[in-house]
Amino acid sequence: MIRYIIFRMFAAIPTLLLISVLIFFIIQLPPGDYFETYIAELQAQGETVDPNKIAYLKHEYGFDKPIIEQYGLWVLGMLHGDFGYSFEYEMPVTQVIGSRLYLTILISTVTIIFTWLVAFPIGIYSAVRQYSWGDYGLTFLGLLGLATPNFLLALILMYLANIWFGVSIGHLMDAKYLGQPMSWGKFWSIAEHMVIPVIVIGTSGTAAMIRRLRANLLDELQKQYVVTARAKGVPSLKALVKYPLRMALNFFIADIGGILPSVISGAVVVSIVLSLETTGPLLIRALQSQDMYLAGSFLMFLAALTVAGVLISDIALALLDPRIRLQAGRRK
Repeated sequence: MIRYIIFRMFAAIPTLLLISVLIFFIIQLPPGDYFETYIAELQAQGETVDPNKIAYLKHEYGFDKPIIEQYGLWVLGMLHGDFGYSFEYEMPVTQVIGSRLYLTILISTVTIIFTWLVAFPIGIYSAVRQYSWGDYGLTFLGLLGLATPNFLLALILMYLANIWFGVSIGHLMDAKYLGQPMSWGKFWSIAEHMVIPVIVIGTSGTAAMIRRLRANLLDELQKQYVVTARAKGVPSLKALVKYPLRMALNFFIADIGGILPSVISGAVVVSIVLSLETTGPLLIRALQSQDMYLAGSFLMFLAALTVAGVLISDIALALLDPRIRLQAGRRK
């Protein structure tokens, strides 16, 4: 196991290096750069542009250098903890992302817990009570959750929350707490405003997880070892939990690789509709304005989380399922 972990950690280095090359050159593919977009926006508004200032900024941030050299400076900067400068927000990238990161992590973590707490018991019930009225009803609700667009559900819940409970529309807190230090009032305001995003973002994930858990558990319950255990008089709960449920949980663990980046990126469409101060809209805006250091650093951060998540997922699967064996290098 230790050998495998060390091997995977070293393998992550060329993986991330290759991803950084792809990210940097894909961001460079659209014609022009941030300064050309900025000049075009100012000219469209009838404002004048100082060409000497633009030339100075391009030289200052290395935009007049060959693209290979620009890439090298970007990667070396990241290795030293310098993720560059956001031209859109006129501050270092770490400050731009950091101001929204903790709210994004909070929402996504609560959403993941909500999804698992709801999906887990419903999926087990639907599998154990297959073709019962409860199974049909929950399956219908699951399909309804999958079919309803998140942005539509967000608008409906946002309207109802304002009419019934007086919660202000949009954002993650009341306007009076924006930019203020954390306090009990701000904490409760965030807690009130988190209910709708958590339900909206978690609904589709919960429905999908219920269906996957139900299908996997039904497959395990029909296998010979479960039939044999029941024939020998093993109690139903023990015959369910000891092996079939454990085997059906493999996909829960396998999802960890995708959960970590989703914790940071969040649901972009829902965040835009609800005007949430998360990192998802930030990335969209950075890509639109060609704010390359902000967009590139954000995508690299997601890639690093994906690589770490997949490693954690593989290790957890090996611990959970004895049929899975991890080996580094060639099999003998």
